[in-house]
Amino acid sequence: MAKWVRLCGLSEAPAAGQVAEAEVEGVAVCLANVNGELSALDNFCPHRQGPLGQGWLEGDAVVCPWHSWTFNVKTGLAEYPVHERVDVFPLRVEGDHVLVDIE
Repeated sequence: MAKWVRLCGLSEAPAAGQVAEAEVEGVAVCLANVNGELSALDNFCPHRQGPLGQGWLEGDAVVCPWHSWTFNVKTGLAEYPVHERVDVFPLRVEGDHVLVDIE
C-alpha cells in the first residue's frame, strides 16, 4: 500500500539541472530535477554513504560528490559499477506539494 507523504513545497524543489537533500519521516531523499522533471531517490550512495543530494547532475544521472559514482534518477541503477543501485521513490506533484511514496 502506498504511503504518500509531503516531501517539500514545489517552490522548495531544486531548479532544473540541480539536486537537493530532503528528509521525510526519517528517510533521507535526494531530489533531482532533470529538465523540469522531478525524481526522488535514496540520498545515500552505497559505496561510502556519500550524500547524493550534495552532488550534481550529468544528463539523467546524479553524481555522488565523494567518489563520483553515478546513478540514473529514474531507475536508481549505477553507471559504474554496473551492479550497484539506490532506491527510487515514486513521486508526484499535487498542487504546490511534492509527494513521495516512502513505503
